[in-house]
Amino acid sequence: MNHTIENERIRVTVSTKGAELQSLSDKQSGIEYIWNGDPKFWSKRSPVLFPIVGTLKDNTYFFSHKSYKLPRHGFARDKEFSLVESTESSLLFSIKSDESTLAVYPFHFEFLIQYQINKVELSVTYIVKNPTSETIFFSVGGHPAFNVPMFEGDEYSDYQLVFETKESAGRWLITDEGLIGQTPTPLLNDSDTIALSKDLFQKDAIVLKNLKSDSVKLISTKNNRGINFNFAAFPYLGIWAAKNADFVCIEPWCGIADSVNSNQTFVNKEGINQLCGDCFWERKWCVSIIDADQ
Repeated sequence: MNHTIENERIRVTVSTKGAELQSLSDKQSGIEYIWNGDPKFWSKRSPVLFPIVGTLKDNTYFFSHKSYKLPRHGFARDKEFSLVESTESSLLFSIKSDESTLAVYPFHFEFLIQYQINKVELSVTYIVKNPTSETIFFSVGGHPAFNVPMFEGDEYSDYQLVFETKESAGRWLITDEGLIGQTPTPLLNDSDTIALSKDLFQKDAIVLKNLKSDSVKLISTKNNRGINFNFAAFPYLGIWAAKNADFVCIEPWCGIADSVNSNQTFVNKEGINQLCGDCFWERKWCVSIIDADQ
């Protein structure tokens, strides 16, 4: 089931399946910013990654002397969420641990996702609650796919990603098994710009760690319009597109795939988050429309 919120300028639609963003559209221009989920390329639009991000080595992790298996990106994206609160400008969705989750992820939790609009901005907040007295371990990530090109007459190659500040950061390559390599390859060298091309993603996602920037713009070089994406407090950023598809994903992650030399111990996993008993954890990313006069 889909639920919609809107104001004078933007309209947002979210499905209860995976609490997945389905649409972010500009009512003024008619522009749709979210990928349409064409199954010929990639049937998702903005899946939520929980309780892991990326791939586990052998799809397996170890906790408390037991082994567990989880598929890439975890199970939240395939769960039916409950809509627990709705206002004119916000939607709040929730899933809780149950027998099916405990079989593969031995922690009790509540995972909430809030969508909120304000003027031309959508914010997406992830909240993890620990209802027990024991520490729980998890990762969370976003995977929104944005249409490229966005505007009539543009080509894919007319678009670029422009970071808030100049970066010197390597690209952490992903192996055929979905694992992170041991050393990065050069990508950004005192630069703030990645020019988009479909060749960029022939070796899977671009994975970046610990950037100085809190935000990145996805803009057309023809008119300087597009979106601004804020990922402050997310230590990892993925950039990805399916082969020859007309979109790009900007993925804020609090967590990352296992490295090729991982020992698969969950509590020591790179990027893992810890949450003590009766506590909650919260992170937020935001996307806003860039108008021509900005």
